[in-house]
Amino acid sequence: MHHEHMMMDETGMIMNANADRLPKDCEKISETVDITIRAGRKHALKFNGKMFAFDNQEWQVKPCAKLNIRFINDDQIRHQLMIHGLPGYLYPDGMFHLELNGQGELNAPLILPKLKKTYLVHCELPQHMEKGMKAQLKVDGGDGDLPSIPGLTAAVNADSYPVDWTQATLAILLLCVLIGAGVPLVLARLRS
Repeated sequence: MHHEHMMMDETGMIMNANADRLPKDCEKISETVDITIRAGRKHALKFNGKMFAFDNQEWQVKPCAKLNIRFINDDQIRHQLMIHGLPGYLYPDGMFHLELNGQGELNAPLILPKLKKTYLVHCELPQHMEKGMKAQLKVDGGDGDLPSIPGLTAAVNADSYPVDWTQATLAILLLCVLIGAGVPLVLARLRS
């Protein structure tokens, strides 16, 4: 199925691909960059407490660069690659969007404006971004870092798991330690 700015089939979707329309502030394409971005659970293993991630969390390009993005989903579940804040006259709703409904690959181009800016790259499926699938794309060094980029920047709200240390929780902890230490001793005696 093809609509004005969207191509979609049973495997996935490409929205707002742009191979040749220059942003108003660009006289020509400054460079063509081929970027492969992988998505999936295995890429989150390097970050404590994260479930999903991209294989990289940051990309740097020149102003007016054309990106040829190769998006690979390594999981059997659905993942997206979205870039927000792009000029609305080129990218409806200011967005570039790739989506795979499971393991697979999509390829699509986009051309970035001249503006020195840091763009959010993320998966917009519920809880995927919060669970680690977030990165940043910097044009001309960017205009700063985005918060909560795994491995790069501090979390806006750091995870906190306080424990209410009452007598009951201490007793349960002690019981668990005793059982954990005692079970191997009992098993060793039963085997001998």
